Amino acid sequence: MIENTEKIVFCRMGRMEYEPAWRLQQQLQKRLIDNKRSADPKPLPHVALLVEHPPVFTLGKSGDDANLLADEQQLKDAGATFVRIDRGGDITYHGPGQIVGYPIIDLDRFYTDIHRYLRDLEEVIIRTCADFDLSVKRFDKGTGVWVTNEEGNERKICAMGIRCSRWVTMHGFALNVASTLDHFSMIVPCGITDRSVTSMEMELLKKLDRNAIEDRICAHFTEVFGCSGQVLEKDDAQTWLETYLDVDPV
Repeated sequence: MIENTEKIVFCRMGRMEYEPAWRLQQQLQKRLIDNKRSADPKPLPHVALLVEHPPVFTLGKSGDDANLLADEQQLKDAGATFVRIDRGGDITYHGPGQIVGYPIIDLDRFYTDIHRYLRDLEEVIIRTCADFDLSVKRFDKGTGVWVTNEEGNERKICAMGIRCSRWVTMHGFALNVASTLDHFSMIVPCGITDRSVTSMEMELLKKLDRNAIEDRICAHFTEVFGCSGQVLEKDDAQTWLETYLDVDPV
């Protein structure tokens, strides 16, 4: 763990359409980049958005279109949209029952190592799941977090994909808490054909409190990254973000 004086503000935004969330990430990333490139950089805090999206499939810049198995009409019938985005990785699904986290972090103020950053994101989720008596692990065939009770039966519980510009990150992770897993049948998740997906509730066979899980994610994030944290709820988060960006409301 790194010991430093950095601070991250966790903005719990609730339900949010995908593309506005993407634009907000881009604004936050630009804010941190512009600040550190200025003649008089300010000690701006890092930001992490915690959101839930309506059903959407996103394809990373290195992804394969063939991994979307549904046509336009099938997407419409499922109430889902499809968006090509600028992160790494292949295709994934976001929807109700997921906690999607978008850390906007200036890694220059921690360490300049993308591999380490991804491992640290995985560690946050591993510790969070452990708090709910769910044992999860890394998997050598793909980034993310998996339930690995037996060889060949690994089930992905958290997908990850990021973009980094000038060492400032965006995009992040999607943790399946109570996800409607039927939507995953419409894609080849992350391009991996021989493994399945799961959720925390499916593995534990009980209902979970989303807010309690978000609380643990925030706590473990500050532990793993060795920084202080502040948590803001939806309305307060929106007001704070508008001030942070010094722009009109998103």
